[in-house]
Amino acid sequence: MLKSLLGIAPQQEPDGSFRPSKLALKLATSDATDYEPASYDAYEGERSKILVVFTEQKNMTMKNGRDFSTGNHPVEALVPMLHLRNAGFEFEITTPSGKPVVFEMWAMPAEDAAVMGLYEDLKSRFENPRPLPDVVDSLHDEADSYAAVFVPGGHGAMLGIPDDPNVGTVLRWANEHGLFTISLCHGPASFLATTLGGHDFLYAGYDMAVFPDAVDKKAPMIGYLPGPMPWQLGAKLESLGAKIVNTKADDTCHLDRTLITGASPDAADALGKLAATTLLVHRRPANRTSASDAE
Repeated sequence: MLKSLLGIAPQQEPDGSFRPSKLALKLATSDATDYEPASYDAYEGERSKILVVFTEQKNMTMKNGRDFSTGNHPVEALVPMLHLRNAGFEFEITTPSGKPVVFEMWAMPAEDAAVMGLYEDLKSRFENPRPLPDVVDSLHDEADSYAAVFVPGGHGAMLGIPDDPNVGTVLRWANEHGLFTISLCHGPASFLATTLGGHDFLYAGYDMAVFPDAVDKKAPMIGYLPGPMPWQLGAKLESLGAKIVNTKADDTCHLDRTLITGASPDAADALGKLAATTLLVHRRPANRTSASDAE
C-alpha cells in the first residue's frame, strides 16, 4: 500500500506480469529520445543488409517468482536502426522461431516522430519476422548480402536468445566472415550463445559496454523491476573472459575489433552513429572511398 502511494510499486498488467512503477517510468523513460540525425554518404553495394535478432519473449521470471513485462527496448532497437537506415542499410528482421517481435511498449517514445515513423514503417515486418532457422539455412547463399548483425537490448534479450544454438551459429559466422556485431544494454546476453555446442566463448578477451549488474540490483528499490534478477549478465560475461568497460548505465560505446557495444538506452544514439560510420568505412566499395574515409 505504501509503495503504491509513493509510486514505487510495479504496475500489474492484464496477464499478471509487472511493468515498472510510475516513478521508475518517470525516471527511466521519455516520450522522446535524444536521436540526432546525422549526415551520411549513404552506402551503395551488395552488403546492404543488417540482420537484426529480436527476442519474441515477453515475461522474465524474477527470483521472487514475479514476472517482469519486458521484451526489446524500443529506443535501443529503433534509434540505432534510424542511423543505419540513413546510412543506406536495410534490415532483415528475425526472431528465434518467427513469432512476432515483442517490445517493451511502456518504454515506447510515442511523441518522437522519427522513432515512431520507423516503427510504423517496419511494423508489418515486426509482426511477421523471418524465423532465425531459415536465416541460418540460407547463410551460405546470402553471405555476400550482409554487413552486420544487430542484437537490440531490453531485458528480453536474456530470454531464449542466450540458449538458442542458431544465435551462436550466426554470431560465429559473422565473426568468421569479418562482419560487425552490434549490441547494447542487455543485448550482449546473446553472446553467451556462442558457447553452445561445446564452443569456446567467442568474445573472451574483448572489451565491451554492457548494462551494469549493480544498476539491475538496485532497480527493484524504485519498482523498475518487480524483484531481483534471475541471473546477472555482467558477471556471467566476465566469468567467460569478457572485459566490461563501463560501470554506469550511461552513453558509453565501445569498438573492439568487429564488436560494437553500448551501455544503456542513453547510448542508443551514439551507438547508432558509431555503427553507421564504422560500417561505411569498412563496407564501402573501393570506388566510393571518400576523403574522410581515407583519413
